[in-house]
Amino acid sequence: MQYRFGVKQKAISAFVLFFLLILPSIVLAGHGEPAAVKKGILLIAFGSSMDEAQVSFDNLDAAVKKTFPDVPVRWSFSSAIIRKVLAEKGRNVDSPATALSKMMDDGFTHVAVQSLHTIPGEEYFGILETAKKFEGMPKGMSKVTVGTPLLYSDADMIRATKAVVANIPKDRKAKDAVVLMGHGTHHGANIYYPGSQYYFSNIDPKIFVGTVEGSPTLDDVKNSLAKSKAKKVYLMPYMSVAGDHARNDMAGAEDDSWMSELTKAGYKCVPVLKGTAEFPQVVDIWVDHLKVAYKNLDH
Repeated sequence: MQYRFGVKQKAISAFVLFFLLILPSIVLAGHGEPAAVKKGILLIAFGSSMDEAQVSFDNLDAAVKKTFPDVPVRWSFSSAIIRKVLAEKGRNVDSPATALSKMMDDGFTHVAVQSLHTIPGEEYFGILETAKKFEGMPKGMSKVTVGTPLLYSDADMIRATKAVVANIPKDRKAKDAVVLMGHGTHHGANIYYPGSQYYFSNIDPKIFVGTVEGSPTLDDVKNSLAKSKAKKVYLMPYMSVAGDHARNDMAGAEDDSWMSELTKAGYKCVPVLKGTAEFPQVVDIWVDHLKVAYKNLDH
C-alpha cells in the first residue's frame, strides 16, 4: 500500500510539473496575441469659443490629413474654460486626457500628439505630462510622442517670422506700422515674444509685437510706435486663430481695445482678422513638427 501511494504521489507531482510548464501558454492563449500596432494623431489646440476661429482649425486639419492620408486624426482643446463655454452651447470637445483615453479604448497603440500652441508654455508642458502618463500606464499605449509648438527653436522663430511677414496685407506701405498681438503668459516661455520682436525687427523695423497677458505690453507697443513716426497701423493677431482676443481685445469697439487705444492716440488702425493658422507657410511649421513626432513613434 505504501508503495502504491508513492507511485500515486509521483504521478501527481508529474502532473503538477506538466501544468506549470504549459500554464504560460494557457495564459497567453487566454489573452490573445500582442495588440497589433495601430497609429493615430491627436491635434491639441488651446481652443476657441468663436465660430469664426473654425477656419483656422479646418485649415490645420486639412493640412495634416493631406500629409498623413491613412492615419486617423482626432482633436482636443487644452483650455478648460473654452471647453466649458462650448459645452454650454451644446458642443463637447475632449480634453487631452479624455481624447487619449478614448484613443486607448479604441485600440490605438502609438499616438503622435501635436501641440498647436504658439509657444512652449504652461499648456504645452501640461500636454507633455499627460502624454507621459498614458505611455507608462499598465495596458496603456506603447508609444506617445509630442510635437513641439510653433515657436521652439531658432529655426522656428526665423521661419515663422518670415511666414507672418509674407502674409501682411499687400496694400501696407513701408511707412505704415504693423502691430502683432500675442497672447502672452506669466510662464517663462513668454520670452518668445520679445524674442520674436528681435527677429521681426531684423526684417522690418516697423513691425511690433505686444501681448494681452504678458510682455511686451500695449504701452511698450505705444512707445515703439511713437518712435517709428508711423501714422497708420495694421493690427494682426499673433495667435493661431482670430478668436475672442483678436475680435474683442484687439479690434473690438470697447474703449480699452487696442484699436480704440491706438485710435485715441492718433493712429489710423486697420484690423486684419486672420489667425496664423490661416497662413499656409505657418501651418507648414506645425506639420513639420508633427512629422518628427510621427517618425519618433518607431523609435
